[in-house]
Amino acid sequence: MALSNRAAAALLFVGSFAAYNSNGREIASFDSQPTKLAARELLVHHTLALNYAVGAAPELITRQGFVLARDGRYRSAYSPVPALLSAAIAWPAWRLGIVDLQAPRAPALVAAVSASLLTSIAVVFAFLCARQRLSLRRAMLLAIGFGLGTGLWSTASQTLWQHETAILGLSMAVYAFAAPHAVPSTRAAVVMGLGLGLAGTARPQTAVAIAVLLVGVVVRGGWRRGVVTTAIVGAFAAPLMIANLRWFGSILGAAPGLEALHETVHFTGPGSFHLQFNGLAGLLVAPSRGLFIFSPVTLLSILGVRAAATEGWATPLRWCALAAVAQYCLYGSYAAWWGGHTYGPRYMLDVLPLLVPLSAHGLTLVRGVTAKAIACAALSWSIGVAALGAFCYPNDRWNTEPMTVDRYHERLWDWSDTQILRCWHAGPSPQNFNLLARASFRRDVR
Repeated sequence: MALSNRAAAALLFVGSFAAYNSNGREIASFDSQPTKLAARELLVHHTLALNYAVGAAPELITRQGFVLARDGRYRSAYSPVPALLSAAIAWPAWRLGIVDLQAPRAPALVAAVSASLLTSIAVVFAFLCARQRLSLRRAMLLAIGFGLGTGLWSTASQTLWQHETAILGLSMAVYAFAAPHAVPSTRAAVVMGLGLGLAGTARPQTAVAIAVLLVGVVVRGGWRRGVVTTAIVGAFAAPLMIANLRWFGSILGAAPGLEALHETVHFTGPGSFHLQFNGLAGLLVAPSRGLFIFSPVTLLSILGVRAAATEGWATPLRWCALAAVAQYCLYGSYAAWWGGHTYGPRYMLDVLPLLVPLSAHGLTLVRGVTAKAIACAALSWSIGVAALGAFCYPNDRWNTEPMTVDRYHERLWDWSDTQILRCWHAGPSPQNFNLLARASFRRDVR
């Protein structure tokens, strides 16, 4: 019996969620810590402030993500939106007594489950978007490439921070926007508003792509639908800006303070943005940060560029391409374009949902034995590299040894010591499966 769209979507969700958690651990970073702790504090102490967490571990105040706000409380330097979603996801397990949120590894467990669940939903939206142009089988293959052949597996799904929520929001918005040869309906305008609002408040850096898509709604659907979408985005943004103003004295929150750290943390020149070849080229082809190196399956999107040029402004491809290019140029111009200590092209994760319609069109052009073999090879490599990161990073220690990549930027272009090769030789991380231990569920560790 042939699969229905719903059955295929359910299969993709379950398969993605299982793959994302198959390493049994959270892959955290310094920057992600305040978000997952804020989710716990919201449930346990009914506050987004981090004073209890800092009181239990005073060393946290030395990390840039923990900021003493104007109200005298320690708060996350990043958006509280992912923490709110995570708290909602964790609430049933907490209330039923399945997880004790005071257990030593409970925040890590909640972060991993929340991020993987949100990312899995994004994979479903990518499938539904691709299904608008492709057969069910090819749409499933594209969704598999999107979810398992990119940093969605090795990075976004592995910890709670910003990317997982922004990717979900953008995937939802692109799905609503990208129906081919159709004017967006009022319902689509509402779904777009919800998706873009979620993405923008979780990760304000995506504002460039959001602005392009908002213009696209107006051009394709008219002013009325554009106003609907923009109003919903504004309804998301306003409370966040008010909270930022109250807590940090700026509608941008703690972002200006974080940006001021580039010269000392990332050893860049003054200023956060300037046109640079290294950044623009590096995000695509640098051996340890290039999208096409880690996920060559994304090259399919290039095949959709010609259609984007010929279909015109009334169809979605051109707008998605423009939004993707704009977001890429923003990140390529960023002083710390390599994204700090991470695995692969972290910043390009935000661009991936915008590439789905382009890749779907590109996949329609893949015909013949040779083309299919090349596409299969690209997909296999992409999945293998993503799995390598999920099971081995950061056991490779590439970001810090022999010298930190944040200071010695030339290492990003060193083909003799690439992150992928280092991960392969380092082997599986000793932290794999540590979330299966009692310490993730109960505080009385024996």
